[in-house]
Amino acid sequence: MFTGIIEDLGTIKKLKVEGENLHIKVSTSITSELKIDQSVAHNGVCLTVVSIDENDYVVTAIKETLDKSNLGKLKVGDIVNIERAMKLGDRLDGHIVQGHVDQTAECVSVIEENGSWVFTFKYDESLSNITIEKGSITVNGVSLTVVNSKLNEFSVAIIPYTYEHTTFKTLREGDIVNLEFDVIGKYVKRLNDLRG
Repeated sequence: MFTGIIEDLGTIKKLKVEGENLHIKVSTSITSELKIDQSVAHNGVCLTVVSIDENDYVVTAIKETLDKSNLGKLKVGDIVNIERAMKLGDRLDGHIVQGHVDQTAECVSVIEENGSWVFTFKYDESLSNITIEKGSITVNGVSLTVVNSKLNEFSVAIIPYTYEHTTFKTLREGDIVNLEFDVIGKYVKRLNDLRG
């Protein structure tokens, strides 16, 4: 489990394809605090640390992960949002995040508004995911509040701190992001679907 509060930014140092798997070498300031077998979210995708070498560590993404997320589009030098799994007993500053990406979305608009930014994202409605205004959404691993919700589109407002300390500062129109919809909302929707 994660909170969606980003701990650090990681730099992609190396990408290695092996069969349908992608091994991703990441450099971050918290590498020395990591352990093999530890779960770390990368742009909101929970991956297991499989090796550590000084300032770098390696995680592996399987085909399903690559198909459902933007990790398959990574290039050497790209920056990703990093969060370690939350500790039992810690404050839950964001919201409950599983690290299981539901689908991707396209950034369709970035508007600066007097020191903050409004980002709008459009996603494929055929997967039946939903957002609600004032509800929670995770974009590239960042816990956010929806400020405008439509059938397959939503907006979020980004404060300067979040903009500077996450990959939002590099996000542009046309970029693809990972989405994890609110887990409580997913359960409510599923129950309603089962009722008919």
